[in-house]
Amino acid sequence: MSKHHRPTVLVFASGSKDGGGSGFRELIENSQPGGVLNAEIVGVISNHERGGVWQIAQEYGIAFRHFAGPYNSTNCAEVVWEFKPEFVALSGWIKPVMGIEPEKMFNIHPGPLPEFGGKGMYGHHVHEAVMAAFHCGKVTHSAVTMHFVTENYDEGPKFFEYPVLIRASDTPDTLGARVNKIEHGWQSFITNLVVSRQISLVEGHVVVPDWYKKMNFCPTELI
Repeated sequence: MSKHHRPTVLVFASGSKDGGGSGFRELIENSQPGGVLNAEIVGVISNHERGGVWQIAQEYGIAFRHFAGPYNSTNCAEVVWEFKPEFVALSGWIKPVMGIEPEKMFNIHPGPLPEFGGKGMYGHHVHEAVMAAFHCGKVTHSAVTMHFVTENYDEGPKFFEYPVLIRASDTPDTLGARVNKIEHGWQSFITNLVVSRQISLVEGHVVVPDWYKKMNFCPTELI
């Protein structure tokens, strides 16, 4: 690969009918000259036809596709390969994506995995579950997690896990706001490590540089 090559990335982002898509916006802005993400965002997919993600795509001139399902391997592969991306990033996407090689597709999740992942565990639902576990004395931290994507929700191999301390005064809303801020701070930086192939998935195993293993956000199974 040429050192001047910018890997191409297709983003899946749900947002909402009225807004959302802040993670998608961060990826776009950080892929601009001077940003930490050396990649070209070639398009975005959303399950809302004229929602917040569509609005952001219009603002930045990013190709947009509405994808209403069904979310099976055939349909997902067709919508992805229309763009021929080198990588697929799920950023606030709440539907399944199937039929794409796991080494090419990764997700960011607003909670610890696997404990707070799976079908129905997204957004506010994650923060509510984490706070319930905190009040039962089961956890002291939430997390921002990134992982490669397999066909089962949130079960793909992890490569980033940033702990977020839960405060005694926290509510699902305050915890969620803090987790979201950390997501925005790290998503583009870690995404850049993946698209530059410093972090990769080889025969089902995550491979990371030695320097990365020394960082506190490296999952323990990679150390």
